Amino acid sequence: MSTPNEQPETQPTAPGSPESPEPSEPSRPSSSEKQPENPLRGSRTSGVWVGTVGLGLLLVLLVVFIAQNTDTTTVRFLSFEGEAPVAVALLIAVAAGILLTATAGSLRILQLRRRTRKVTRG
Repeated sequence: MSTPNEQPETQPTAPGSPESPEPSEPSRPSSSEKQPENPLRGSRTSGVWVGTVGLGLLLVLLVVFIAQNTDTTTVRFLSFEGEAPVAVALLIAVAAGILLTATAGSLRILQLRRRTRKVTRG
């Protein structure tokens, strides 16, 4: 007879045998046990809405900027010379800067993608 505190004897098993205990994986809640989703969580629609409102505000600020900077100025670049409103000259300069930055960023992304493909393919 065994007392309640005694552990039953177990036979040692080989590591590769089917009787060896499998390491237990952390238990994951089943679909029925999942926490209810937060009704106020972010979604794609809310992201689009925030983006639309943000771009609308930026457009209003841009219109105000253009309306307040209508003075004409002389613009010189290399051998080219011309007259343009200050706002237009600045907006063209900003657009050129954004284009250069986007080009450099895109080239870097392509470079990293090629490098990861080489590493993953071996």
